[in-house]
Amino acid sequence: MEQPNGLFYHAPDVPYFWGRGNGWMAAGMTEMLISLPKDNKDRPRILKAFQTMMTSLKQYQNEEGMWLQLVDDKASWPETSGTGMFTFAMISGVKNGWLDEKEFGPVARKGWIALTKYIGKNGDVRDVCQGTNKENSRQYYLDRKKLTGDMHGQAPVLWCVVALLN
Repeated sequence: MEQPNGLFYHAPDVPYFWGRGNGWMAAGMTEMLISLPKDNKDRPRILKAFQTMMTSLKQYQNEEGMWLQLVDDKASWPETSGTGMFTFAMISGVKNGWLDEKEFGPVARKGWIALTKYIGKNGDVRDVCQGTNKENSRQYYLDRKKLTGDMHGQAPVLWCVVALLN
């Protein structure tokens, strides 16, 4: 499912770069890199995949600092769970030296600042994609409901906070 640009299709038979699906890969690789011993034989491969993905994602961040429901589809909407996971990955990548600070620090900062605008007075994050099965239809992804307070969006914002504080 991983493509040469480092992004992942939602499924082998669904050629769309769904934001949260890619977010899970970004966050998962981040957690693996944090946890794996430096001498683990798979670490260089995971780090290279992480860096390739982050480089690709950088080009898809919109002017506001968000990433879209379909990462590479400008007709789709800014989505908070994927943005939170990408931002978490980039903050962690910069802080751990896996990503160049001058290149990725501003991208991570822009993502965090954008995310804060989607947090309501009571702490609920808005514009979180509803739970999504796979569907080989672009319109299916474009039509997903935008939820507020859904844990798929709450958790990535908290991960960003923890990464920023560490």
